[in-house]
Amino acid sequence: MDRILVIDDDTELCSLVSEYLQPEGFEVEAVYDGNRGLERALSGDHILVVLDVMLPGLNGFEVLRRIRGTSRIPVLLLTARGEDVDRIVGLEIGADDYLPKPFNPRELVARIRAVLRRSATGERPSGPPVPQIVQVGDVELDPANRTVRHAGTPVDLTSVEFNLLEVLLREAGRVVTREKLAEVVLSRKFSPFDRSIDMHVSKVRKKLGDSDDGNDYIKTVRGVGYIFARPRELLEAKP
Repeated sequence: MDRILVIDDDTELCSLVSEYLQPEGFEVEAVYDGNRGLERALSGDHILVVLDVMLPGLNGFEVLRRIRGTSRIPVLLLTARGEDVDRIVGLEIGADDYLPKPFNPRELVARIRAVLRRSATGERPSGPPVPQIVQVGDVELDPANRTVRHAGTPVDLTSVEFNLLEVLLREAGRVVTREKLAEVVLSRKFSPFDRSIDMHVSKVRKKLGDSDDGNDYIKTVRGVGYIFARPRELLEAKP
């Protein structure tokens, strides 16, 4: 039987997926953390990967980035229902499809078959996709080279700071909660007493500096999270 790799720390869900896929002619291997999942995904033993976003060790986005560095194995990403940022970031990194949790197992089977059909007919390029550059105003982020420029000048960011800025830029003009930033950037649940996200945002602000209008690019929404202001919003914020 064709083998599918499921990378998810929910053991009950993995068992359920296996129960539904085996009668469909698939053999399922389940792995429960990101590091081991990445190793198995690159082994060449599977025809498709079902990958959860929230994982211990490496999170799903980082696993996907590393898979796409060397492999075109189809990847179906499992995301939190209603979280557009998960879907957008996942597809930009190179996911072939996504499915929000909780999901109907029949829909999972249908999506897996659809992804495999597209892969078999060559609807997607055989080489790794080239992620599109994200630009908001004079801030430019290149996911392929993991570089950032402000008004043409390189900005030196750590890996965590780069990932945080990428999420905020892709959601520019919309508030991103601290909970979502903690999940996507730090791969953990948010704690009200954890100031890590605030610290990283502060560092990114300092490295970017002010906009031409003298305002911060990243604005705090008190009690909620952060928003990367679009150029017009920066202009309106000018005293």
